[in-house]
Amino acid sequence: MSTETPSDWTDHIPEAARAYLENRRLDEVECIISDVPGIARGKAVPASKFARQKNFHLPNSIFFQTITGDWSDAAGDEGFIEPDMILEPDLSTATAAPWTGDWTLQVIHDAFDRKGRPIPFSPRNVLKRVCKLYEEQGWKPVVAPEMEFYLVARNLDPAKPIEPMMGRSGRPAAARQAYSMTAVDEFGPVIDDIYDFAEAQGFEIDGITQEGGAGQLEINLRHGNPVKLADEVFYFKRLIREAALRHDCFATFMAKPISDEPGSAMHIHHSVLDIETGKNIFTGPAGGETDAFYTFIGGLQKHLPECIPLLAPYVNSYRRYVKDHAAPINLEWGRDNRTTGIRVPISSPEARRVENRVAGMDCNPYLGIAASLAAGYLGLMNEERAEKQFRGDAYEGEGDFPRTLGEALDTMDEATALAEVLGPEFLRVYSIVKRTEYEEFLNVISPWEREHLLLNV
Repeated sequence: MSTETPSDWTDHIPEAARAYLENRRLDEVECIISDVPGIARGKAVPASKFARQKNFHLPNSIFFQTITGDWSDAAGDEGFIEPDMILEPDLSTATAAPWTGDWTLQVIHDAFDRKGRPIPFSPRNVLKRVCKLYEEQGWKPVVAPEMEFYLVARNLDPAKPIEPMMGRSGRPAAARQAYSMTAVDEFGPVIDDIYDFAEAQGFEIDGITQEGGAGQLEINLRHGNPVKLADEVFYFKRLIREAALRHDCFATFMAKPISDEPGSAMHIHHSVLDIETGKNIFTGPAGGETDAFYTFIGGLQKHLPECIPLLAPYVNSYRRYVKDHAAPINLEWGRDNRTTGIRVPISSPEARRVENRVAGMDCNPYLGIAASLAAGYLGLMNEERAEKQFRGDAYEGEGDFPRTLGEALDTMDEATALAEVLGPEFLRVYSIVKRTEYEEFLNVISPWEREHLLLNV
């Protein structure tokens, strides 16, 4: 971005952001980037300063931090010297921060080294790398994420279990009320703010439904460009948290926040278009399913087990994969079958798509979508045919992907083809960060251990 006056650069931002600022003076710009867990890192600067700067700097060590804020030893041969990255704004991502006390915009930045090369372990760069591989084959990937999350009572003591929030009726949110409009009405004020914030930010919500858990909701987003949709999920997590705080509750995207309740997923719907014709490559001229449709599914079946640490990044993530709790335990595929890990929804031939139901809502959206697309890409490129369609209840079968973080990381570390798609340096850093987190977890003694082992073993 060249040096410009505030009025100049705001001419290049999305319409929703311009509308938000109409007849108002922009006070501040939040320059942000996603770290490995998906936390927004960056700087808040006065609008006048943002207009004068072409980029700004942050140390590359933000990508070596664990979810607890501790440092891993992922810096590599150069050592932990924390060199600055060059962060350049993507003005197409400029959006309001409507919960702030002044007029503020958020802008997502991309990370480069001093030679102008993309930082390989920046999550947004990883997703861009995968999308570029599709484009080199003449394909345009399209995704539609679904976001599940819980609204829970404020929890200020980590030693206490998480509880459902109080609804507007004065009663705790009820479980097993999937698709209930009455249950949605219980959270009406929070949902109203979610809609208002989303509208101010220019995001189109395709629908909000009550899910099966106590206080569990799902938001569906319109299909589109993978990077744009990952940006929206990244923004939405902050938006939803801010809306919840206004109403004295927390929004949590943990995969399994409440015992004996369903976990929260980020289901990812995929289709792939031919760039030249605009046609869905999963559908043939007569409307039937193509070889590409079956090899994309085959790629998911073969390579998603290698991607599990990206789709289920924490020890808590694996608590979600429980039989009969709305989460898959294997990678069978089926048509309109929600017990399988890979589902083909009912659709017209033009909208034919494949849904990955394995990803948890706790994953970084850039990395979750990148991993899913990478598995499908390898299937397409290597013509890895899908197994026979599964019919019936897939929970009656056995699990076929890693069920603990340690096992999942071992599987990922051996995946050489996946590393070439996502980037070897990224997977090296990611594995070290996650193993560091795992070691941190193993140093904590749980209430279950104290209750059952203290006097019994």
